Amino acid sequence: MKHMNKYVSAILSILLIFAIINDSLAQRGGRGRGGRAGRGESITFQIERIKLPPGFSIEVYAENVRNARSMALSPSGTVFVGTRARAGNVYAILDNDKDHKADEVITIASGLNSPNGVAFKDGSLYVAERSRIIRYDNIESNLRNSPEYKVVLDEIPAEGGHSWKYLSFGPDGMLYFNNGGPGNNPLRLDEPRYATIIRVNPDGSGFEIYAHGVRQSVGHDWDPRTGELWFTDNGRDRLGDDSPPDELNHATRKGQHFGFPYFFGKDIPDPDHGEKRPLSDFEPVAMALAPHAAAVGMKFYTGDMFPDEYKNVIFIAEHGSWDISDSNPYNGYKISTVRVENNKAVSYETFAEGWLLEDGRRRFGRPADVRVLADGSMLVSDDMAHVLYRITYNR
Repeated sequence: MKHMNKYVSAILSILLIFAIINDSLAQRGGRGRGGRAGRGESITFQIERIKLPPGFSIEVYAENVRNARSMALSPSGTVFVGTRARAGNVYAILDNDKDHKADEVITIASGLNSPNGVAFKDGSLYVAERSRIIRYDNIESNLRNSPEYKVVLDEIPAEGGHSWKYLSFGPDGMLYFNNGGPGNNPLRLDEPRYATIIRVNPDGSGFEIYAHGVRQSVGHDWDPRTGELWFTDNGRDRLGDDSPPDELNHATRKGQHFGFPYFFGKDIPDPDHGEKRPLSDFEPVAMALAPHAAAVGMKFYTGDMFPDEYKNVIFIAEHGSWDISDSNPYNGYKISTVRVENNKAVSYETFAEGWLLEDGRRRFGRPADVRVLADGSMLVSDDMAHVLYRITYNR
């Protein structure tokens, strides 16, 4: 019995040590940079942290959407979601009873190579992987049938860490996507398809570079008033906590150059390449965004639910920074707005925040994309909490 008591005491001591270590890690936000807040707390509880303007509310639309990133919407209301995670999943989310909450999350494809970009047109779902674009025809009739795909475009160069795509159809009926620079700030004159926005016909023909000098744009949309392209672009890393800014840019025609890798923001030269070309060669930034905020998915608000002051305002998902020193708070982890008047960006404001906690380091979610639904509400994807939120306004 004495030996048994000794064993029990030893086991209890070990358990106590583990409990202390676990509590310490939890208070520090876990391992690594920043840390994830509130492990074990439900997303329903965490969502109460999110702050919105008066009259707006947010709720969970769909749960268990692992690594939810870019979204596309069919006319019938099916929400398609791409991902960047290793599993390579693409989802279809159904609200069968039309109560504004998802009833089913269907994995329609898996094993793809970072299928971040999704777009829907004429009954077909287009999916952008790192080096190719594929198409699932008649997709809404085959959601549960492991649908086969056709290759629309392949052999897209995809070196480095910026090869995941954002995909959508423009007013001209062409399919637009980004192809990021293959690294932090490389100059690749040998391969003009890097650091660009590209467009092709729906069948993959007619390949052309629409915009140059775009480091990594994982969000774009067209102003419904002018039909002109606006896009987010992530600034380079390792130039300090406050520089360079992320960017919102405005392309008015094919062939414009937006500065990468030579300049960032309004006039910040790259230390390696800034002397190689004059600033006057490049288009000015439309709006400088927060440094290292990782501005990604964006959409003009075209619905009727929100107040009139939000009509045609750009909503931007700021995914959140990592390249910030330990002594400073992160940027991003919120939804921002940019107001466009007379074809100029005139304001940059926070719309929704709270995914980043008060200590500026721990967070429970990372907004990745936004999408306006037919009723005027807005979906927000979150690849850290694995959910879609729905933002509404009560008049």
